[in-house]
Amino acid sequence: MLHSRVVAAVAAIAALGVGAAGCSVPAGRSETALQDIRLAPDGPSIDARVPKNATLETLLQRHELSAETTGSLLRALTGVFNPRQLRANQAYRISTTIDGLLREFRYQIDADRLLRVIRRPSMDAAPAFSAEVVTLPKTVELDALVGEIGRGDSLIGVLDAAGENEQLALAMAAIFGGEVDFNSDLQPGDKFELLFERATRDGEFAGYGDIKAAVLVNGGRRLTAVWTEDSDGKPVWYDVDGRSLKRQFRKSPLGFDPRITSGFSMNRFHPVHGTYRAHLGVDYGAPAGTRVFASASGVVDFAGWNGEAGRMVRIRHAGGYQTAYLHLSSIPAGIRPGARVSQDDLIGYVGSTGTATGPHLDFRILKNGKYVNPTAELKRMPKGEPLAADRLPAFLKVRDDAMSQLAAKIAVLGRRPGL
Repeated sequence: MLHSRVVAAVAAIAALGVGAAGCSVPAGRSETALQDIRLAPDGPSIDARVPKNATLETLLQRHELSAETTGSLLRALTGVFNPRQLRANQAYRISTTIDGLLREFRYQIDADRLLRVIRRPSMDAAPAFSAEVVTLPKTVELDALVGEIGRGDSLIGVLDAAGENEQLALAMAAIFGGEVDFNSDLQPGDKFELLFERATRDGEFAGYGDIKAAVLVNGGRRLTAVWTEDSDGKPVWYDVDGRSLKRQFRKSPLGFDPRITSGFSMNRFHPVHGTYRAHLGVDYGAPAGTRVFASASGVVDFAGWNGEAGRMVRIRHAGGYQTAYLHLSSIPAGIRPGARVSQDDLIGYVGSTGTATGPHLDFRILKNGKYVNPTAELKRMPKGEPLAADRLPAFLKVRDDAMSQLAAKIAVLGRRPGL
């Protein structure tokens, strides 16, 4: 048992290592008596990861902490950390005294924050704790990367081979998603260059910051992105001429693994019904559970079961557009009629509900109430808004600096793939 043989208040105080400083002296006790109290030696520490479906209370109970200790620790978190935000597979540590009393609890909230709960001096037998969220220091440096898409390659695969992870690929998709469908548009021979922030902590990788500049050659098109901030201080990316890369619609509601398995058609052979009939969307083959994102900002006007479409979400957008996402395995609780969503918000998961032969997403676009070919319609979407004239000179300086840094970093790498 972690909490054992605490016979009296004095023993508990001794285990906590209470000194005279910062404590009032109760009646009948002298400062000399308090100064004689010594810290109990450190006991064992347990390093582990949060199991699935655990709450903070059940996590502490599995280490045989008393209900009194658990309750006191949870109360100390009020206003500091919401226990409901505990996430599976995150690291934590429990440290105890040699007497088995909880000395410290640490929980890795994310790559940058640590929850730290420490037992504090108390003249009462009941345990008392203080809690804080600590920002972990890290070093951020600019780094560069060049790559080329080979036959059968995906962007994630190329980055993985270069020692990077999919977060960098997702960041690229978020930047160029209005111009390129990373599910289907990448071709062998496409090339890219990136200037990005790499964070390290104690020499270990700690995540990516912003992509400061990027060049992507896709099917002969040269696309460039330069990072800057909008008037609200939020990160945005513009092309070399100062035109926003953000579009009303992203090219795909999915990530990288899916592929187009069936296009828009007014006379397609239906694999279930065995007859020719209209297919008013684009099918993306994807594993069950793949996340589906809102293609554009708007208001949900339907979320639920819809016959052969299975679980479906339909969103109303500006300009007379609606998008529909069919055959979902599940829909998040917050996605309901009347809910506002932003572009790239999670709205569901790929499934095979309704009439379907296997997991896939049937993605549809309606314009003024009529179904249109999603692939063709997305290609016709207008370019992003240009920077205001009074902001352009400052942006051009940022652009020139970023592109110079990119060129210099890549020169150090010793290769530049013909961009």
